[in-house]
Amino acid sequence: MKKLLVRALCILAVIAVGAMAADISGKWEAQVPGRGGEPRATTFTFKVEGDKLTGTMSDGRGEAVAIENGKVSGDTISFSVTTQRGKRGYTGTVSGSEIKFKREGGQNAQEFTAKRAAS
Repeated sequence: MKKLLVRALCILAVIAVGAMAADISGKWEAQVPGRGGEPRATTFTFKVEGDKLTGTMSDGRGEAVAIENGKVSGDTISFSVTTQRGKRGYTGTVSGSEIKFKREGGQNAQEFTAKRAAS
């Protein structure tokens, strides 16, 4: 009986850890497709509190834009930003020190990868 209880607790602990939101707090860098497909160096600064994602996104021109409606669920994140060109939505999948993003809005969806910035 005791062994069964220990096994059950171990299984629950593994499930709980897997369900926790990914901790992506900090800076992430990416080459995001810009006009005409030209890549633009972009920095994401994320802060995670529970399942809420906040922070900023800034490009090589030094403009910082606030992240809106940010959410984290397991290894999936989503947020939007509003720039002079309108609102764009971002969804991403976290895998270690990379986030594979899909950006929607504008003319067509685009994919890119962000990497955790060196401290």
